[in-house]
Amino acid sequence: MVVWTDQERACIQDIFSKLNYEEAGPKALQRALIVYPWTQRYFASFGNLYNAEAIMSNPRVAAHGIVVLHGLDRAMKNMDDIKNTYAELSVLHSDKLHVDPDNFRLLADCLTIVIAGTMGTSFTADVQAAWQKFLAVVVSALRRQYH
Repeated sequence: MVVWTDQERACIQDIFSKLNYEEAGPKALQRALIVYPWTQRYFASFGNLYNAEAIMSNPRVAAHGIVVLHGLDRAMKNMDDIKNTYAELSVLHSDKLHVDPDNFRLLADCLTIVIAGTMGTSFTADVQAAWQKFLAVVVSALRRQYH
């Protein structure tokens, strides 16, 4: 079990309280699909993903980015039991969708970049440390089925 300090919990909750899901979610997923083009293979049903412009204007990519971010919200609301919170999602991504588990880390990195860019100087070293810890726990929970 992960031990969270009161400061870490406050940092994570503060980030989510200021988060624009409709902006950050799409930006993070778009960035992942552009910077790591091999991740596009899991989104074949999303239509045209042939270049950055197509990815940036694809409404299905934007919608899924929002879904992903709202899914992350579930972890924030269940910080003491993230592993079980994501048990079903881990099975879905592993057994049904066959997603490469490293993609969770890549998307988490892209989300960190988007959030840091949005928060600017308020994304301090302490905030980043709490955020990275949070994402590491989420990624570990999503990778759980793969072990």
